[in-house]
Amino acid sequence: MRTRPAWAGKNYLLLTGATVIANLGSSGALIATAFAVLAAGGSATDVGLVAAARTIPLVLFLLIGGAVADRLPRHRVMVAANALSCLSQGLFALLVLAGEPRLWQMALLAALGGTGQAFFAPASEGMVLASVSGEQAGRAFAVFRMGMNGANIGGTALGGALVAAVGPGWVLAVDSAAFALAGALRAFLDVSGVPARAPGGGVLHDLRDGWREVASRRWLWAVVVQFSIVNAVVAAAEAVYGPLVAEQHLGGPGPWGLALAAFGAGTVGGALLMTRVRPQRLLLTGALCVFPLALPSAALAVPLPAGGLTAVMFGTGIAVEVFAVTWMTALHQEIPEEKFSRVSSYDWLGSLAAVPLATALAGPVQDLVGRTAALWGCSALIALLTAAVLCVPEVRRLTRRTKPGPAAGGTVPRAAGATESHTAEAE
Repeated sequence: MRTRPAWAGKNYLLLTGATVIANLGSSGALIATAFAVLAAGGSATDVGLVAAARTIPLVLFLLIGGAVADRLPRHRVMVAANALSCLSQGLFALLVLAGEPRLWQMALLAALGGTGQAFFAPASEGMVLASVSGEQAGRAFAVFRMGMNGANIGGTALGGALVAAVGPGWVLAVDSAAFALAGALRAFLDVSGVPARAPGGGVLHDLRDGWREVASRRWLWAVVVQFSIVNAVVAAAEAVYGPLVAEQHLGGPGPWGLALAAFGAGTVGGALLMTRVRPQRLLLTGALCVFPLALPSAALAVPLPAGGLTAVMFGTGIAVEVFAVTWMTALHQEIPEEKFSRVSSYDWLGSLAAVPLATALAGPVQDLVGRTAALWGCSALIALLTAAVLCVPEVRRLTRRTKPGPAAGGTVPRAAGATESHTAEAE
């Protein structure tokens, strides 16, 4: 008697299981890291410095990570990146448990973790979709995302409780063990059917080749440019303005935490929806679902009561997840497999590069124009950029094919065939 869908083969189960395990650990570790810095006598600025220490190498090494992943077997790059993350989090845990870790030590270990993520992300992008048949790829990725988002929610809740109960050091140790287990699972991936890679002309050549793949597809670079700004203003609204509005108008961190949890629950709901819905026009559907990203900033600008904000965040989570699935499905369908990681690295770079700048400028912009105007500006930017992307003909016309296969060139097929975020498979 069959206990799982026919498309859920060994590789799919290994990839999904590894991601759920790693995300359970990593979501809790984000909380543990901040409290570890504070417990060592650090300030809010120090917490930000440690967070930046992880983000900077992530941005710097993404393109190199993409080129490496297209030269070497991707599962080996993923395992090596997991091993580096396991080592960095394990040393971080030992420092915290031993007492009085120094700021530079925590920043250095955070930077090692960010480096591991820079190599992991491009290698992992598309691996789940490559492990199932094209006809079932969208449904398989939606189920994968449902497990990943559920792990993020559960890991955050469990991590916060464990930090309060046993301290941040032990939560970091659990994260290290989770990376070890996830890497071990990924080591068992069956790659016997993956064709051998032809040797390239060097990393710089590979990066230029990846850029040509992006630049030759107007729908691709248009969405990457869009999200370079959309992600930045969303990060500013949620990381800086959201907590301030909650403190002054909504009753403190509790309602804000509930709203963020509702967003996470919405992403699970969106993934569940996409297991049953297969939109014909992938990018048109995805782009329309970006408009709701403007709503949380508007809700904070009003500001809506806590109940209204929570409802808005839940709906936005659903919409974001629909975009994530349609965007990844489109990439998997249109990008040649041997160049996928390079293209993914440019996608990741565009999605992350402006986030640190936006969060740093959020305070000065608020001082200059006021918080309400800044939040309305965030909403307006998201809406205007999304409307601009919808003006690109290829975005409106790209359709799901019955038998997906990477397009040979840079053009998007216009004939309708059978009828996915800038979010990669997480560590």
